[in-house]
Amino acid sequence: MRRYELTVIFPLEEDQHKAGREQVLADLAAQGGEIEKTDEIGDRDLAYAIKKRRRGRYVLFTLMLDPVKVSILDRIFKLNAHILKYLFVKIEEDGGSNG
Repeated sequence: MRRYELTVIFPLEEDQHKAGREQVLADLAAQGGEIEKTDEIGDRDLAYAIKKRRRGRYVLFTLMLDPVKVSILDRIFKLNAHILKYLFVKIEEDGGSNG
């Protein structure tokens, strides 16, 4: 298991945001992901239009996940109509001192 940050951008509409967030949580749980922390970052302007939208609601998840499951979740999230964009980032663990 590795630690990841998953940033997800949802539509601003409350029903779409809620449905998308619930689906992401269910998909992570189904793949054995252990969510450590969830941060609602809030509504922000997008750098460019995504699915004809200029604003989105950002949520940051910190989680533990098997690296093999990232590619599976990637395929699942691409099919989720309630997600505008998402990004997995592996968190590097400090292994000790370098000098």
